Amino acid sequence: MAVLEALDISKSFQEGSVTVPVLHGVSFSLERGEIVSLEGRSGSGKTTFLSIAGCILTPSGGRLSIDGEAVDLHQPRQLAAVRRKSIGFVFQQFNLFPALTALENVEYALNIKGHKGPGARRKAQEVLDAVGLAERLNFLPSDLSGGQKQRVAIARALAGDPPLLLADEPTANLDSHVGEQILDMFRNLAKRDNRALLIVTHDPKVRAVADRVVEIEDGRIAAQGETP
Repeated sequence: MAVLEALDISKSFQEGSVTVPVLHGVSFSLERGEIVSLEGRSGSGKTTFLSIAGCILTPSGGRLSIDGEAVDLHQPRQLAAVRRKSIGFVFQQFNLFPALTALENVEYALNIKGHKGPGARRKAQEVLDAVGLAERLNFLPSDLSGGQKQRVAIARALAGDPPLLLADEPTANLDSHVGEQILDMFRNLAKRDNRALLIVTHDPKVRAVADRVVEIEDGRIAAQGETP
């Protein structure tokens, strides 16, 4: 069963009196343990699709299921519940709370998902250890390098064991060497726990860790295939 299944997704935005179509009947699925690189030029619709897959944006048409659950895309409470239970996000800008330590950032994500108390703190420590930050638990984001911040962001995404991970340009703010390290680690963690991982990217290095590449152009799937 697919962890993510989108069928005939369309999306338009209203700009004054003008309707601007962005996605045109996109159908896409993602299996457990599969890593997909979603690629396309700026304005192609890939980030819009990622936001719909993450239950952040509501499409204009189409159907979506996450981990076997049909999602009513017009029910904000259900969308929030699906995000908490089934989806982990990694953002381009890290989106860490500057006043919270690495441990507290991950623990807060667990609190939102219903995990409280000492158990949440232990789980936060475990996922930070898994991303190689056992010695940085009590560091604030301002005291971490870009690569370390992204590791905290990945740990936060892993918190609560969601089956679906969505990453938006996760290497954009990292140098080439650190970006490769982050991608290798991300792949290994996703494969270890049999999670599905969708990476929206302009970075050709993502292909080295992906099982499949999907290209989107002018709001439509233009090509897809397994990586060599």
